[in-house]
Amino acid sequence: MKKYKVNVNGTVYEVAIELMDGAAAAAAPAAAPAPAPAPAVPAGGEKVSAPMPGTILDVRVQNGSPVKKGDILFILEAMKMENEIMAPCDGTAASVSVSKGATVESGTLLCVIG
Repeated sequence: MKKYKVNVNGTVYEVAIELMDGAAAAAAPAAAPAPAPAPAVPAGGEKVSAPMPGTILDVRVQNGSPVKKGDILFILEAMKMENEIMAPCDGTAASVSVSKGATVESGTLLCVIG
C-alpha cells in the first residue's frame, strides 16, 4: 500500500492506494458480453431507422415488396402520437427487421430498401 498527500483547493488529504496483484485482479467482475452483430445490409441499400423510441403499431411493408418514395412503411407510436415512417426512395424492401408490437429505440434499423 502506498500513501500519497493530495492537495485539493488548499486542503491536504492523505490517500492510501493498494496495489492489486494478478490473483486479486482475476476476481474482478467479467466484462459485459459483446453486442449482437448488426443485420447485414445489401450493397447500395438505403437504411430506414426509427427516428425516436416507441412501439410499432403497424407494418405496411413485407420482404420483397416494391415501394415508392413517400410510401408509408411503418406506424410508430411515440408519446401517444402515431408517426408515419415513409420510404426515403424507390426500390424493393430487401429486409424488414421489426414486427407489429415491437418496441424500438431511436436509431433501430426498421428495414432496408434495395
